[in-house]
Amino acid sequence: MTDDIETIVRTALHEIAPDADLSALHPDADLRETLGLDSLDFLRLVELLSTRTGHRIDEEDYPCLTTLAGAVSFLKWPPGR
Repeated sequence: MTDDIETIVRTALHEIAPDADLSALHPDADLRETLGLDSLDFLRLVELLSTRTGHRIDEEDYPCLTTLAGAVSFLKWPPGR
């Protein structure tokens, strides 16, 4: 299931930053910094991930989504992490 979640995250990132080389994205790299995401891009990422995984993502959860590895870990099923 982790591979499926990573695919969901990478697909969402590709939609937000289509020119980014996601194959070179280190799992622990800061997504906003590495991909040049602004606040609206990050909010769009949160929206896409919430919709596609069925997870409710609150503002206090945002720090968990700052890296690819963090986002995958946060979104893993079952809910409740």
